[in-house]
Amino acid sequence: MATASVAFKSREDHRKQMELEEARKAGLAPAEVDEDGKEINPHIPQYMSSAPWYLNAERPSLKHQRKWKSDPNYTKSWYDRGAKIYQADKYRKGACENCGAMTHTTKTCMERPRKLGARWTSKNIAPDEKIETFELDYDGKRDRWNGYDAASYAHVIERYEARDEARKKYLKDQQLKKLEEKNNSENVEVSDDEDNEDALKVDEAKVDESKQMDFAKVEKRVRTTGGGSTGTVRNLRIREDTAKYLLNLDVNSAHYDPKTRSMREDPLPDMDPNEKFYAGDNQNRVSGQALEFKQLNIHAWEAFEKGNDVHMQAAPSQAELLYKNYKINKEKLKSKVKETIVEKYGNAASEEVLPRELLLGQSEREVEYDRAGRIIKGQEMALPKSKYEEDVYINNHTSVWGSWWKDHQWGYKCCKQFVRNSYCTGAAGIEAAEAAADLMKANISRKEATEDVIAPTEEKQLATWGTDMPDDLVLDQGKLVESLKKEDQRRREEKDERKRKYNVKWNDEVTAEDMEAYRMKKVHHDDPMKDFL
Repeated sequence: MATASVAFKSREDHRKQMELEEARKAGLAPAEVDEDGKEINPHIPQYMSSAPWYLNAERPSLKHQRKWKSDPNYTKSWYDRGAKIYQADKYRKGACENCGAMTHTTKTCMERPRKLGARWTSKNIAPDEKIETFELDYDGKRDRWNGYDAASYAHVIERYEARDEARKKYLKDQQLKKLEEKNNSENVEVSDDEDNEDALKVDEAKVDESKQMDFAKVEKRVRTTGGGSTGTVRNLRIREDTAKYLLNLDVNSAHYDPKTRSMREDPLPDMDPNEKFYAGDNQNRVSGQALEFKQLNIHAWEAFEKGNDVHMQAAPSQAELLYKNYKINKEKLKSKVKETIVEKYGNAASEEVLPRELLLGQSEREVEYDRAGRIIKGQEMALPKSKYEEDVYINNHTSVWGSWWKDHQWGYKCCKQFVRNSYCTGAAGIEAAEAAADLMKANISRKEATEDVIAPTEEKQLATWGTDMPDDLVLDQGKLVESLKKEDQRRREEKDERKRKYNVKWNDEVTAEDMEAYRMKKVHHDDPMKDFL
């Protein structure tokens, strides 16, 4: 309890204070109110609810426990949903090609796709949305109820209260009518009266909970922050039930969302359907009246698109009657077509017995399709879609790049080209490529067949380094003199690098005269006359 004063109290006052606290915790007394008129939870311990002495608190309050430092950047405001800021008269560059708004792109446009976008018509330009940015703190970013208006739920409460009032009034009228009939009828047997009483018996639990069985002995609790408003605590949960997130402990099984407490997929898909009691939240969406209501909505939409004046929310009875007539006419037409086909071609299915493999080819997951391949009953595993664009054909191609593979190269299957981003040539391009390949093969084979044998050329026999001169070798004296001059010039260039020319022509062919000039000019270190050369 939040007490402001710590003054001395007598034993009697202390006892009364403790009894008042116990009554508040039990919900038999209203909770204490702070300075702002807010109720204080009686279960808060005293060391938290008592204000420090230096605050000089005159009345009970919890201000000392609240955050007193406020962040100037944090705002509690939220997005102005559906607000528009500006509407242009003509299309602007960079705007959405579908609706003409500047605040989003064509890919993220939420408007119905037009036959001709605003880019080409410059008509019915959609207004720009109001885009806001807020700086939220750690808790504000993770608050899933941030921006929720609680007043929007008031109409739901009013509807349920009105329904309860109408039910009570109806039950009261039935009781009065029963009493009038009982007083007016004198020659009615007792057994008939008992049957009528059972048929028109009032649900006492819905009319008045305080008069039901022994619950009238329980004290009525006050609506407080510490508890509910009724004196009866009912727990309808069966203790033997297993939580759905404990049915299958495999990490790769159905995903469980702890915030919404939902598990959409079946946690035990391989289990016998007759033995399991829970098959996922999606089972409720595809079974019972939920599927019928879904089909009714789809039929209403399609009928409205085709020109029928029908609306599911404005006239639900009309839409339901129209859907029933549609199903009756559809069944009649289907049976008529079936009878016509059977009468003309016969019924082979009734004559032949299905193979045993087909009869026993069953699966645990039941999915029912119609003739067009749409799902009627059950649900398939949704394949994850890529965030990249798929099946986008460019340059007149009818297949994507990488659909053709030949000779370790990727290409287009439609025209069998290996050049990426090339223009599709179709069947004519394939024929031209095959003709070019055949022509090249024919030219190669013809060239190999008519190729003459190349006559072997006589190679120049050059003197090799380190070999002895043959005895029968005849040297040309003129070439030998030129070789000696070249050798002298080479030796001078080796001694002085400045005499070497910039453009040097190198010849790796060594003739017999060059080899003889090198031997004549070569210095032998073991020659005693080497110093006189």
